Amino acid sequence: MKADLADLQAFLAVARAGGFREAARVGGASASGLSEAVRRLEAELGVRLLNRTTRSVVPTEAGRGLIERLDPALREVEGALDVVNGYRDRPAGTLKLNVPTSAARLVLPGIVPAFLAAYPDIRVEIVAEESFVDVIAAGCDAGIRYDERLEQDMIALPIGPRTQRFAAVAAPAYLDRHGRPEHPRDLLEHRCILGRFPSGALTVWEFEKGEATLRIEPQAALIVAIGGAVDLAVEAALAGTGVYCLFEDWLRPHIDAGRLEPVLEDWWPRFSGPFLYYPGRRLVPAPLRAFVDFIKAMSKIP
Repeated sequence: MKADLADLQAFLAVARAGGFREAARVGGASASGLSEAVRRLEAELGVRLLNRTTRSVVPTEAGRGLIERLDPALREVEGALDVVNGYRDRPAGTLKLNVPTSAARLVLPGIVPAFLAAYPDIRVEIVAEESFVDVIAAGCDAGIRYDERLEQDMIALPIGPRTQRFAAVAAPAYLDRHGRPEHPRDLLEHRCILGRFPSGALTVWEFEKGEATLRIEPQAALIVAIGGAVDLAVEAALAGTGVYCLFEDWLRPHIDAGRLEPVLEDWWPRFSGPFLYYPGRRLVPAPLRAFVDFIKAMSKIP
């Protein structure tokens, strides 16, 4: 029994994406071409691999078994072929990164343009989302996350600032009207702007001073989805809606310009910076290997 490698890759792409249209969008193929490839593979194998409805595409039991064996095998094939890339004068290919919005805003602008200038034959694709996903299952080469959210079987490489702070701020006009908090518990009496994680949980504000650590769950005047709606929250804070907590680096231009005023600055918590993480496999794709080496050189990591 022989199955075409391209058909196997098409099946895996559709299964990963959860649909033909999404797989076509991600991979730059046509949905009809992917559908035909999967039908051809099912006919060759004599078994249905995907259950299709108008709303979803879900692997059958046979499809799940094939994915379990096929996914690592095809990655080894891709890695083996990518070894040839090492013999080029300059690495080529696509580097796809899954990152939180904060990294896309605060970390990557100081890295990606210089990396693309150094490696003009590499294309970089950034997927910004807040959910902690399996980067491999999502079709990405690597991700950026914070240390408490790293998977144990991944290699982690420091990227960007090594320490960061969350800053509480409000518009001066708001604080003139409602008073300036002197202790984190005072925030329970204030109008606040909160974020909601993809899981549905609301943000809990943490503050620290010396050995003291406090977790505050303030009342929300406005709730925004963490990620794409953060700019709305910043604009609301600028307009005087209430107190807001976000990365200090994100808010710093507004603080320095006097548009936002620090709140409880001596209580702002520090935390370790983000990491680039990727599978600890033997064959690392050339674009990712070039990116890792670039980050190490920038950070002077041996």
